[in-house]
Amino acid sequence: MVARSAPTERQRRLGAELRKMRQAAGMTTEHAAGLLGVPRTNIPNMESGRAPVSGARVRTLASNYGCTDQDYVEALAAMAGDRTKGWWKGYRGQLPAGLLDIAELEWHARGLRFILSVHLPGLLQTEDHARAVFEAVIPPLPEADIEVRLAHRVDRQRILDRTDPPQLDVIVHEAALRMQFGGPAVARRQLGELLLASERENVTLRVITFKAGAFPGAGQSVTYLQADVPQLDTVELDSTHGPEFIDSEMQLRKYRAHLVAAESVALAPGTSRDFIRSLVNDL
Repeated sequence: MVARSAPTERQRRLGAELRKMRQAAGMTTEHAAGLLGVPRTNIPNMESGRAPVSGARVRTLASNYGCTDQDYVEALAAMAGDRTKGWWKGYRGQLPAGLLDIAELEWHARGLRFILSVHLPGLLQTEDHARAVFEAVIPPLPEADIEVRLAHRVDRQRILDRTDPPQLDVIVHEAALRMQFGGPAVARRQLGELLLASERENVTLRVITFKAGAFPGAGQSVTYLQADVPQLDTVELDSTHGPEFIDSEMQLRKYRAHLVAAESVALAPGTSRDFIRSLVNDL
């Protein structure tokens, strides 16, 4: 078994779920290794995401651990059996690992839900808008690095054109819509692209206006990635040092509540489109 030097966030998550199941069953790594007929050290490597595990072995472990949630077990087995040669791997060594993790999680997500206060979702950004965002970081990025990030962002957007695209539910604050990254002309084109995207069957766009006042999580940009079962959902938070991934059951419940609260104060999709059109006319 060849150990991975740098497991991805998705690989780490699979391992963490296996460890959680084993610990809930009160079993030692030695016992788990005996179930599979492997050396004891293989189990910690599997549970850290550093070593691959087959779907069949996931099912064997889950059965012996006494896990009765078959949907959850099958979702884990599917994660283990996935051998997708993701396009994002071509950026390894050119971009921070966190950006590759975002692309992988988006690719496998059943749906994506967003709350954004200042930025727009990368999946719906125009190239000019994205360039303006990348040019505003400290310390400044070299031009070559900006071009790589732009190419990566455009490649991420390909999931919207798949035959089975994920559902996107976007809640964006008026502040983000009024931010003129790149100037008025770029902002006008960006708002126009948002309107076009909102007409897609798999995209729902809602706006929270200044008049809505306070709502939970107003200061954060939240991406909620829905998996095949809720236990495997992931929250991604942006920060200046890179993405932060959250998957504890308590935190997932909290951010689901944030999404519900934000949606309750947002305009309806049709009214949201009318509001964006009024902003375009003001530019």
